[in-house]
Amino acid sequence: MGTFAIDQETDPTRQAIVAAMNRLLTGTPQRSSGRLSVSQLAVEAGIKRWQLTHQHTDLKDLFQREVAEDQARRPNAVGQAEAFEKLQKQHAELQAHCRFLEARLHTYATALNRLALENAALSGRDADAGKVRVLPRQTRLP
Repeated sequence: MGTFAIDQETDPTRQAIVAAMNRLLTGTPQRSSGRLSVSQLAVEAGIKRWQLTHQHTDLKDLFQREVAEDQARRPNAVGQAEAFEKLQKQHAELQAHCRFLEARLHTYATALNRLALENAALSGRDADAGKVRVLPRQTRLP
């Protein structure tokens, strides 16, 4: 986006409007939300909206034309913002899935550790093996 020369204007109101246009178009608002609309241009310039729409229509049209040209050049930026939001959502889902897998891994590690201790105790490789007794298999009665 281009900037507009203030020195070409002699009227203080028009100078304020041009300065506000420059600030909004460069993304450095001082008084407004920074949205590229006629209402926010009036807020940024410190004037009433009707002054733009009825007295300084040439500046209003110039501002709207510049904003429209900028919007035409930026459809890719909107797509990139949507793609970024989609990636953020996927990232959050993947983080949740990783937390779930880490919890499951901890559960499996605990179970494997217990099984290994039981196996060692039953096979006599443990100091406490004498405390564990293997029960005889039951035979079926006819």
